[in-house]
Amino acid sequence: MVIKTDELPAAAPADSSREPNSQAGGKGRPGAAELPSVMLLNGDCPESLKKEERATELPRENGLDDTEPGEETTGQEVIVIQDTGFSVKILAPGIEPFSLQVSPQEMVQEIHQVLMDREDTCHRTCFSLHLDGNMLDHFSELRSVEGLQEGSMLRVVEEPYTVREARIHVRHVRDLLKSLDPSDAFNGVDCNSLSFLSVFTDGDLGDSGKRKKGLEMDPIDCTPPEYILPGSRERPLCPLQPQNRDWKPLQCLKVLTMSGWNPPPGNRKMHGDLMYLFVITAEDRQVSITASTRGFYLNQSTAYHFNPKPASPRFLSHSLVELLNQISPTFKKNFAVLQKKRVQRHPFERIATPFQVYSWTAPQAEHAMDCVRAEDAYTSRLGYEEHIPGQTRDWNEELQTTRELPRKNLPERLLRERAIFKVHSDFTAAATRGAMAVIDGNVMAINPSEETKMQMFIWNNIFFSLGFDVRDHYKDFGGDVAAYVAPANDLNGVRTYNAVDVEGLYTLGTVVVDYRGYRVTAQSIIPGILERDQEQSVIYGSIDFGKTVVSHPRYLELLERTSRPLKILRHRVLNDRDEEVELCSSVECKGIIGNDGRHYILDLLRTFPPDLNFLPVSGERLPEECIRAGFPRTHRHKLCCLRQELVDAFVEHRYLLFMKLAALQLMQQKASKIENLTTLENGSLPSSESKSEDPLGSEAGSEEEGSSASGLAKVKELAETIASDDGTGVRFPESCQEEVRDQKQLLKDAAAFLLSCQIPGLVKDCTDHVVLPMDGATLSEVMRQRGINMRYLGKVLDLVLRSPARDQLDHIYKIGIGELITRSAKHIFKTYLQGVELSGLSAAISHFLNCFLSSYPNPVAHLPADELVSKKRNRKRRNRPPGAADNTAWAVMTPQELWKNICQEAKNYFDFSLECETVDQAVETYGLQKITLLREISLKTGIQYSFDNRHKPAFTEEDVLNIFPVVKHVNPKASDAFHFFQSGQAKVQQGFLKEGCELINEALNLFNNVYGAMHVEICACLRLLARLHYIMGDYAEALSNQQKAVLMSERVMGIEHPNTIQEYMHLALYCFASSQLSTALSLLYRARYLTLLVFGEDHPEMALLDNNIGLVLHGVMEYDLSLRFLENALAVSTKYHGPKSLKVALSHHLVARVYESKAEFRSALQHEKEGYTIYKTQLGEDHEKTKESSEYLKCLTQQAVALQRTMNEIYRNGSSANIPPLKFTAPSMASVLEQLNVINGILFIPLSQKDLENLKAEVARRHQLQEASKNKDKAEEPMATEPEPAGAPDDVASQSQAAKDPPFPSLQG
Repeated sequence: MVIKTDELPAAAPADSSREPNSQAGGKGRPGAAELPSVMLLNGDCPESLKKEERATELPRENGLDDTEPGEETTGQEVIVIQDTGFSVKILAPGIEPFSLQVSPQEMVQEIHQVLMDREDTCHRTCFSLHLDGNMLDHFSELRSVEGLQEGSMLRVVEEPYTVREARIHVRHVRDLLKSLDPSDAFNGVDCNSLSFLSVFTDGDLGDSGKRKKGLEMDPIDCTPPEYILPGSRERPLCPLQPQNRDWKPLQCLKVLTMSGWNPPPGNRKMHGDLMYLFVITAEDRQVSITASTRGFYLNQSTAYHFNPKPASPRFLSHSLVELLNQISPTFKKNFAVLQKKRVQRHPFERIATPFQVYSWTAPQAEHAMDCVRAEDAYTSRLGYEEHIPGQTRDWNEELQTTRELPRKNLPERLLRERAIFKVHSDFTAAATRGAMAVIDGNVMAINPSEETKMQMFIWNNIFFSLGFDVRDHYKDFGGDVAAYVAPANDLNGVRTYNAVDVEGLYTLGTVVVDYRGYRVTAQSIIPGILERDQEQSVIYGSIDFGKTVVSHPRYLELLERTSRPLKILRHRVLNDRDEEVELCSSVECKGIIGNDGRHYILDLLRTFPPDLNFLPVSGERLPEECIRAGFPRTHRHKLCCLRQELVDAFVEHRYLLFMKLAALQLMQQKASKIENLTTLENGSLPSSESKSEDPLGSEAGSEEEGSSASGLAKVKELAETIASDDGTGVRFPESCQEEVRDQKQLLKDAAAFLLSCQIPGLVKDCTDHVVLPMDGATLSEVMRQRGINMRYLGKVLDLVLRSPARDQLDHIYKIGIGELITRSAKHIFKTYLQGVELSGLSAAISHFLNCFLSSYPNPVAHLPADELVSKKRNRKRRNRPPGAADNTAWAVMTPQELWKNICQEAKNYFDFSLECETVDQAVETYGLQKITLLREISLKTGIQYSFDNRHKPAFTEEDVLNIFPVVKHVNPKASDAFHFFQSGQAKVQQGFLKEGCELINEALNLFNNVYGAMHVEICACLRLLARLHYIMGDYAEALSNQQKAVLMSERVMGIEHPNTIQEYMHLALYCFASSQLSTALSLLYRARYLTLLVFGEDHPEMALLDNNIGLVLHGVMEYDLSLRFLENALAVSTKYHGPKSLKVALSHHLVARVYESKAEFRSALQHEKEGYTIYKTQLGEDHEKTKESSEYLKCLTQQAVALQRTMNEIYRNGSSANIPPLKFTAPSMASVLEQLNVINGILFIPLSQKDLENLKAEVARRHQLQEASKNKDKAEEPMATEPEPAGAPDDVASQSQAAKDPPFPSLQG
């Protein structure tokens, strides 16, 4: 379903709050009440549970009575769709009638979309659909259309054009002409992004998957390019974006642009002229075209002479394409070929992504003429792109209205979440464009007379401010540095409050954009805020950091509801008149009631508790662990907060401590048989908790999470006391001093917990390879999931260095050092860019990259002044745009100076001493790669670099193609879908594959429903589905799902993101299983190339990759090549898993098998013995692995002896000896596949025949449903399934059998 937010009714605020168990960010423990509801929605839970569920659901829905059965079904309709699809016949002018599968939930407008995308009707945009002579309304649902049923005939009727429709038509034709052209993806516009999978699979995998098994051993070319082989030092950039054959676009027209005669003069308007176009055909014929209300025709105008009379041939066509077909044979031929190719592409290659993804490399492209692009650049594009009556969008109203949509049942929640997601992604795109316009100087400030840093802007109903300390607001907190950090903290606050989702409490739409060295905050505008003074509007909180504080009962009531999930304690502070004021948030969080009557909270930068490790407070002593680690350290600003993940982990940790303590106390009490057990009324204890003194209130024990010690769930407050060193900030009343002391203790404990538990935990997980970061981004993510801020990176690296398993952490150390260097360089680059004027931007960036990465001792900067000489330079302009400083100070930077600054920055910010003075030293000392550093710095700063000039030792200004914004925004979640996904994963891990598969399919539906077709979470869903289908033996389905996962990962995460590399490896395995050997190899080679680029060779993941490649090469009898990869894998495994690990034993066995195939039995025996020894010591004599290995040793020995005998025979009798021909067996595909499954961690679970039949039927039915929806090109949203009929008894038996099998380790991704 396609929903545009503007068509949503402005719904009344829903009156029921969200169920209590969906806590902030889905962190609540899934209680018993949650699971049945998930099962219920899936439609196959036992009856008893349904009754129980009904009982628990009702009170939440504000005591609604039991619904009528009829209403119940409409509630479920959104999900169970399959029984209602039907097909209609479409009759369009000029082509044969065709039938189209539709579903009653769709709007008429979706049929329009389908027709505009179909090859034979794509050139029409301005038409309506008629049923029995009646026109259908664009926005009505099909089920509301009278008389529409199976087999109805819909006529396509051409409508007269308006100026808007004519523009839409021209834009659509331009999109069709450019549909294969990747320039939009390289330029990062309109949510296009790159995908290269089709280059390696030669079209669609599904078709080639059905080849005969007999073709298995076709000769295929397996030699990898030189730079992929183990040990190669070369890292070329060109193969990162291989040239796609389809990209050499077929030229249909030379020029299509708006004519200079626009707009039509009055008398021509009255003849129906809407606009004029100018076209140069491929045959070099120049024509002028009139777009009129009736269609398009040639007129007699030339470039210098206006004559609107029709020219011959006097041909009027309703579609521009038909007219061009008439006048240009080349156009006719090429356009047809182009559309064929366009329709053959996988839909996932062309659907827009929800948020823009930028590419850090691009080829040097030709700049071609493009009328629509030119027009877009100069109109603000607000008129007709957003199909809304009434020009610009009121972002605030849209963001808040979608939050107010009802959310009582699943269909309502889906609708609400989809609307929220859609508005957020539109808002993010608009805010990003606005922020770039602000920095580029294309927007007028609202306070133009002030100096540049102080200026604020409004564009497209969005408010923009720059990250500078404008009114000495942050003077006590670190000035500009604090002002730079505050927006990011504020965004985290907004994210958190949005996740808690309290009804009646509103936050602003917030996007933070870093562009050209400036940080811009974009916010939606509270209605009425601009007309009033801030002092008057704030009715809750403080605008001067706690000197004057006000409160408001309604805000307290609303914020009280966030207090549990956010762990914020309600507390009292003193205002300037020494009166106590009650608050339930940090003091600078402000509450403003807008003119729309909504309660907004803003300035959420201190939502989280301060990080005492970086805030020295006089008179306060930190715990021992912190002092040992060298804390507290003074940071450059005082807004350091702990992350929400840390607070949650800390509370969880304390809760467990408390439970242990409670259990201990109970045991003691039982032991000493105390009669007086009355204190245990509420299951709480009079004892005190281990660290904090506060005795438990009797009511605390009955609370679930917050029960531990002094209301531990309330870690959060007191940001203020500790931040205000000199007593100016917040003051607390005398009566609360005790409480304040406990809170301070908690903050200290939390700071210590980060150092004593979280960081060592992270290092342990890395040592055990539980997490496998591959680049800076994945490392940061792993740290943040554990609540460790990036400023602790130096501490993490220290711990890695001191770790006993230092060698096994080598990859973490390298990634960490690379991240440390590029982050320090980014900090320097930010201020460096602020001093560069626009005309010197590419020269300045290439100079910086030279100083940072090239081995030249003294690169010379090219100043931009050489190109043009201006007569007089007038320097007296006062309000320049922020990026227009007239200075060339950047040109004097040298590599020595830059690297000195990087080392200094690393010491100051991360407290880590780098031992290097040049880039070559850094590469040498830490084993880094320059290409990896280039990728990391480009991704962090938004530089786009051209890879064509790769033979030069230094960067030139021609190499820097573009600089993109780096955007931070809120990611709205699909909560219901996520619950399904989690339950599905849980089921799979218990071994219930079938139920798991159903739940995950259901989750996929709901994700599609909320996010549209493209999203990171859908990618994870598809990957898991593919894996399940593979395990259940359905290779074709596995291939098709995994292909979608790869395409989506490339499009949404980036073509060389570590996640994409993983997806390529999975796809290669499924290709091999489907006997597509050459495809499997080229996918594995691609994955290896990307890994080399992103990290290099020395990574634990490389061992898995090389084992995969080696096995496939072994399968196609390329033994020598195979050995190169397998032996590299053996070396890497030995390093990262230790010489005694089972992975190493397996590696030895794989190498032995190849030597056996080469008949080099001595080497084979040597390797297999190594493996046998490991199995014997690790698993013991009787383990099956050990036995297998010893069997294999015997077999090898026999072969070796036979060979020796034959050789002796030859020596004795010379060439006349009659030797039985030696039998060297090529490995069977089955045995290779078996080994591939083992190394990729896939276990097969025995399923009964009956079970398999059921599954196949199920899959077939699902496939039909998908086909039905695919015809409509709905980005292949799979339909949901009906509840399964219960299986036969043996079916159940096989399930329990599966459950007894070892728990299911097939979910590494």
